[in-house]
Amino acid sequence: MYAVHFYEKNNLILSQLLNEVPLEGAAIKIKGRKGTVLSVTDVDGYRYHIAVELEVKKKQAPVLSALDKKKRR
Repeated sequence: MYAVHFYEKNNLILSQLLNEVPLEGAAIKIKGRKGTVLSVTDVDGYRYHIAVELEVKKKQAPVLSALDKKKRR
């Protein structure tokens, strides 16, 4: 078992105990967001720091129909 710490821009995202350490360039999914592994750093024999890049969440603006914009009388 390995203690794996996932970081995005020096911010800790997730710490997990895993049987296998992810490889560089591997596609991963953390907290419902897709991402890729940028680098893997071995701290000890059992501790690893993984730098990841996650997809940017798109903020969706509420859709207003033409009826909602009209003034109600």
